[in-house]
Amino acid sequence: MSSTALGLMDDWVVVSHGFQKLPMVFEHGQEHYYIVWETSKPANESSLEWWTDATSSDRQSSAHYVVEAQYKMLDKSHHRYSAILGPVGLASKVHYRCTTSTASTKEYIIARRSETELTRILVISDNQNEDDVFRQVLTAAQHHYGRGIVPDAILHAGDSVQHAERLEDWKNQLFSPLEDAGGYQHRSPMIFVSGNHDHDKARTPDNWNVYADMYHGIMTTEGLGAPEVVNGKYHCFYHAVSLGSARIISLDAECPSAEQSAFLERELQSEAFQSARHRIVTMHIAPYIEFWDPYTWNEKGEKHWGEHVRLEYDPLFRQYNVDLVISGHQHNYQRGTVQRNSKSTDGGSITYAIVGGAGGGLDLVQVEDWSMYSVTYLDHHFVSLEIENRELRWTAKNRAGEIIDHFSIVR
Repeated sequence: MSSTALGLMDDWVVVSHGFQKLPMVFEHGQEHYYIVWETSKPANESSLEWWTDATSSDRQSSAHYVVEAQYKMLDKSHHRYSAILGPVGLASKVHYRCTTSTASTKEYIIARRSETELTRILVISDNQNEDDVFRQVLTAAQHHYGRGIVPDAILHAGDSVQHAERLEDWKNQLFSPLEDAGGYQHRSPMIFVSGNHDHDKARTPDNWNVYADMYHGIMTTEGLGAPEVVNGKYHCFYHAVSLGSARIISLDAECPSAEQSAFLERELQSEAFQSARHRIVTMHIAPYIEFWDPYTWNEKGEKHWGEHVRLEYDPLFRQYNVDLVISGHQHNYQRGTVQRNSKSTDGGSITYAIVGGAGGGLDLVQVEDWSMYSVTYLDHHFVSLEIENRELRWTAKNRAGEIIDHFSIVR
């Protein structure tokens, strides 16, 4: 039996003992990760055990830490557990497993890349309601990366499910396809961007946000242990993280607020962002949408959903030298590169990319023309974003593994 097959068998044995959703790992600030998993029955003594690679010269094992899991009953047969892992410092590898009094998952390893190392990011969005197509997209991504190679992160630009209040949607449309495609979510931390289908706009504690409540607007180490954060009661879906030589800002496009605007300007001006080789912003709703359902666009007012992104945020993107803006929401692929405005300090270009083709029904009717996109592809796809020191490489492929777009930025 191959090692890959054996690994899958190991996971199946664990699931049969009550783990019905194996762990999904999310980026959670610079030195932390948020881990969430689920059992079919309440599990005693649920915890997260984690450790890093040895740091001493004699290669002795580093200390193991055990974090008590936070429990939330979703219904009688869905029992959710979560824990925050970290801080991990400068570790190049982080190991973890989830345990109960009677069972344990296998050990998973998260690789952390330096600024000069190659960092691979799988970029997907809008897989909701079409799990078969999503599986095809993920299979194409697997073939792209090759056997045994796992992306260092997943950037999900929103709408991972169709109905956030339905637990079966989370299983069928997100967890199961990822598991079937190699279980990237166990080892590739997800940068999760809030989409309009992922939960309601209230951003309150009980807003159907049953699995994706890892971002809370509190990104300091001191604030990560606060009860309201640990218990998922502070839903502010904006945050920033560094991956390799890139700094990535994620925004909540549906819920503009004074707090988010202040965060955005503060982060854009920060040393971490301005000194990064590659400066990226992501949000679900794109500032410039061209394809949608004409009736809902015009008669239902959905053309106004992202106006604040275009009118308030985009001028700041251009002023503070953002290189790349990644969005979803529109179910197809578009990419365009334009010159920044005169307020920019370096006068360079900014690239806008819409990547809403991971599975959802396609948008085929053009409702606007911004005269800025050089590439339009009306089918399902994924993107592999590679960051290596001074170079950013973007490769978009369809389900057949064919390249539909490619560009690079060297800084």
